[in-house]
Amino acid sequence: MTQINSYLTFNGNCREAMNFYKDCLGGELTLQTIGESPLADRMPPVMKDCILHATLVKDKLILMGSDMVGENGLKKGNAVSMVVNCSSDEEIRSFYEKLSAGGNKDHALEESFWGATFGDLTDKYGNHWLLNYEKNKN
Repeated sequence: MTQINSYLTFNGNCREAMNFYKDCLGGELTLQTIGESPLADRMPPVMKDCILHATLVKDKLILMGSDMVGENGLKKGNAVSMVVNCSSDEEIRSFYEKLSAGGNKDHALEESFWGATFGDLTDKYGNHWLLNYEKNKN
């Protein structure tokens, strides 16, 4: 099955952010530092603890991230959002509260015109999340 996964870039706080997302969403987190990779000898020693690649997996949810910022630096924007299609009312409410901690509840969870519970938020790392729970699909 073809799928699209979100890949987030951080500026030195990938480990912290991915652990936060794991605490919010659950799942299994794997982290590879630059120091553990074949790139270790080609990178400045100060970068050895930076995350080369992180993957958080829970069922079909896959979120990836890295501290590898391009030479132009990290530029946050609103061009990328993570969409989480939840499997229960309890799950969407839990994810919404946890992910919005320290961030901003942009639009509270509410019943949408398409028959789903929907809301969006910006987390404390500046990333935008859309949460959706379609009751009739479960």
